[in-house]
Amino acid sequence: MHDLENKVAVITGAASGIGRGMAETFADAGMRVVLSDVEEAALHSTTADLRESGADVHAVVTDVSKAEDVTSLAESTLKKYGAVHVLCNNAGVHTGSRPSWESTLDDWHWILGVNLMGVVHGIRAFLPTMIEQDEDAHIVNTASMAGLITGGSLYGATKSAVVSLSETVHLELVGGGLKPRISLLCPGLVDTNIFHSQRNRPARFPDAGPTPAGWSVDAARQAFKLGLSPRTVGERVLQAIREERFYVLTHPEWTEHVEHRMTQILNGDDPTQLPPPGA
Repeated sequence: MHDLENKVAVITGAASGIGRGMAETFADAGMRVVLSDVEEAALHSTTADLRESGADVHAVVTDVSKAEDVTSLAESTLKKYGAVHVLCNNAGVHTGSRPSWESTLDDWHWILGVNLMGVVHGIRAFLPTMIEQDEDAHIVNTASMAGLITGGSLYGATKSAVVSLSETVHLELVGGGLKPRISLLCPGLVDTNIFHSQRNRPARFPDAGPTPAGWSVDAARQAFKLGLSPRTVGERVLQAIREERFYVLTHPEWTEHVEHRMTQILNGDDPTQLPPPGA
């Protein structure tokens, strides 16, 4: 998909982090951008910043875990711009305990609803329209390196599911001779607020599991602060859309970890973990 001028992009989780990095990148490429997020104040702030820079943007408050919200997002997009060419299913949260069996059902319902069902709802609400338009179009699903390596707990489980779903949709689109294409974004450490997800935890999921022993939220946040900038990730996503490239791996230093897992699977070995890069 090479001609992006005036094309319409929809991004979930767009108020901050990778979603905002995508929005800034797409706007600079001349696209019209629909920003959606569950965090209303941050969404309006980001929207105002982009408009001030001259971007053509539209904001829709959306809880991607609710199918009706994502359907409304699609309807609002089509009412505003009349088409959709790029969909970024990017919204995500982090929660859960270690060991994983100490995580509550509320933890599971919340993280599955956003990280996995948010992608499912996006595909169901937008892809039929993208196919019917019979134009070049592209979906980007945000997974994680946690979906490709061992030991990601609840977060990794949801991201592994996004990997599998995205690969399947790719095969179905290509096999069906359909124009839309899809990319799978699997970043490593990026400077985002993913470890501050509790700020958006719905009141309907109050029962949170215990904080893992010896694990510091502040330390995790600090590690992510040293990660790749969201804008850099956005630029790499834009390049992948232009190249119609499926796998978007932004952190080559994690390649050894993916190879380690694949080798263990092929050899029939029990899972083990390598230390994080630079540890």
